[in-house]
Amino acid sequence: MGGCGVIDPMSTVVGRWLAAGDAGDVDAFDHLVHADAVIHALAGLSTTGASEEKAVCLEALAAITDLHHALQEVVVEGDVEMARVVVTGTITTDFGGVPGTGRVFRMDQAVVTHLRAGKVAEGARSQTSRRCARRSPSSPCCRAPASDESRPTSSQR
Repeated sequence: MGGCGVIDPMSTVVGRWLAAGDAGDVDAFDHLVHADAVIHALAGLSTTGASEEKAVCLEALAAITDLHHALQEVVVEGDVEMARVVVTGTITTDFGGVPGTGRVFRMDQAVVTHLRAGKVAEGARSQTSRRCARRSPSSPCCRAPASDESRPTSSQR
């Protein structure tokens, strides 16, 4: 590709996917994520298919009040979209191996998506740091997430 330019995050699939999740609009996932998509994530939150991704999103929203993914930058190259994201919220219920302590957190995240026909066919989310506080930046950080095992399928639950 020739040249660089500013990309409106909402013009990208990754931007619309994260915004839909923050808004709790999981029905939008049907237009953004393939039914057979594989999403790799830490802490046992990996999913296979849009329906599992919807379930994880709803679990996250139930556990994390004021969940927000702030896109810092998006890079697009062909059918690959990569986003640098700052995730914030208050974890009130156990989620992804982190206890629901009421602590505020800030986590840097990289999200890579491979698209097929304009939808996510494969994605990966990886965190680069995490800061949690009990309403104070000087409070101890929450513990690291559990292992990176795939999320159980509905037949394993």
